Amino acid sequence: MVVGFNHNIKYRGKTYHAQTEDSGADRPQVATHLFLGGNIIASKRTSYADICGAENLPDVVRALMEEQHKEVLRNLVSGVYDHSTSPGSLPIPATTPPARTFGPAKVAAPMQAPPPTPAPPSEIPVDPKDTLFGEDLISERSLDEVILAYLAGDVGGHKP
Repeated sequence: MVVGFNHNIKYRGKTYHAQTEDSGADRPQVATHLFLGGNIIASKRTSYADICGAENLPDVVRALMEEQHKEVLRNLVSGVYDHSTSPGSLPIPATTPPARTFGPAKVAAPMQAPPPTPAPPSEIPVDPKDTLFGEDLISERSLDEVILAYLAGDVGGHKP
């Protein structure tokens, strides 16, 4: 199982939380959820059952997770979820299956960029020219711990 990604993104005055995790070899899929106010407003799951025997499986799964996580963040800053009226009402648009080799990610510019606001240390600034990943941003917390911390308002907290 590959460690997941968790990011808080401030977009148009609201803080969104994106979370991607690997379900492991027993259930080979990558799941990404986008939260707003504790509610899931979008989800995407991708199976990797067809490549479970790959020699470099952890690297391939990590790349798949990064690309899927970035896709959800790109959709957010591109306005895909701007007209969502109820949690879960907007599915992530269907895409072609990802290639099994990954190059550098390209981040699309938002359609209407919000005025720049300084981000608190617990948030990642949305800047399409920067990458959204770094080794220091990977969370070792479980899904339950991340959700509880988010709901408690401790979006930047870490396990002691």
